[in-house]
Amino acid sequence: MNNNVLHKEVQDFIYKKSNEPIDLTKFILSGSPYDTISVQELAQQINGRQKTKDKLPLWYKTKDIYYPPTLNLEQTSSEVTALYKSNLVTGNSLIDLTGGFGIDDYYFSKKVKQVIHCELNTDLSEIAAHNFRALNAHNIETHSGDGLEILKKLEFVDWIYIDPSRRHDSKGKVFFLEDCLPDVPSNLDLLFSKSDRILIKTSPLLDIHSGLKSLQFVKEIHVIAVNNEVKELLWVLEKNIETDTLIKTIQINKNENQIFDFSLKEGNNTLPKFSNPKKYVYEPNAAIMKSGGFYNVSKSFDLEKLHQHSHLYTSDNLINFPGRSFEILSVFPYQKKILKKEKITKANITTRNFPETVSEIRKKFKIKDGGDIYLFFTTNCNEEKIVLKCRKT
Repeated sequence: MNNNVLHKEVQDFIYKKSNEPIDLTKFILSGSPYDTISVQELAQQINGRQKTKDKLPLWYKTKDIYYPPTLNLEQTSSEVTALYKSNLVTGNSLIDLTGGFGIDDYYFSKKVKQVIHCELNTDLSEIAAHNFRALNAHNIETHSGDGLEILKKLEFVDWIYIDPSRRHDSKGKVFFLEDCLPDVPSNLDLLFSKSDRILIKTSPLLDIHSGLKSLQFVKEIHVIAVNNEVKELLWVLEKNIETDTLIKTIQINKNENQIFDFSLKEGNNTLPKFSNPKKYVYEPNAAIMKSGGFYNVSKSFDLEKLHQHSHLYTSDNLINFPGRSFEILSVFPYQKKILKKEKITKANITTRNFPETVSEIRKKFKIKDGGDIYLFFTTNCNEEKIVLKCRKT
């Protein structure tokens, strides 16, 4: 961390440059106007501030914020998800074993009297400490080092928070908690010796059933989606709890949040009803799709599924649904002659339990993206390939 960056003249320069379109490659080639600051350091601050405009608006608006490398910004929580997490904790003390840039800890500090931020990366720890001061978050204590080792020195805390990172990407999209740093499953005994409550953030790529096998005493799993993109899985662990795991899905939109909760045991014991398409069709939001609570949706909203694996629902009466709702204009078999007769040249296309991709369908039938028509290519309960022509309700 170069403290010369914090001089008023330099901060004014960074603000000016980050508020206007800038080619960072050309900027770097032009060299630095300051003897004590490299052009790469300036570029990092300009780029960092630009990247926080939508994801971290408070940091963007606050003066004297120091921005870390791009990778650290990409890995950090957004303000909207950090605010959600903060509402899950209360008490006198919380330790974050993997503090990072500190977004989560800033919001935890609004709910917990003392927050301890641990970070292996010395530079990132220093940056977070500086930014907490700039944000007037004076109840956050920062430590550079291994969070587990720091935890061992404490007597007891109300909450432990962990955002484990994957050690490598060699396994592609499939990974396990045991592949992460720190290895939470191997350290559960230590963690529960220091706290009764643990909050774990994981990537949405983690399979929920895999996580349940690796962990103990999982009280709740929160599936967080923002604008229909799943951002985080949150695992709430409570020592010695014996109740059924509650799955809580939340879709955070600009105007309203969609919430749908169900118990894991109930989901395994609930069988849906099946039907051919009726007057309306419903597509669950991304959080529900990730949760796997497809049978629970049928039961809770008294809807019928088109097929066990299609994850589309139907009814004769329009309901308020946590996802997208459509009026079905027509239903026809998936046949080239029939689809060409419809003369659809522009439409929004979705495939569910269908052998062809959206791009393949667009190419085959020369259908451009957009417009008011929505086409669902799917399979019905009679194992027939069908097309639903719809409009949004």
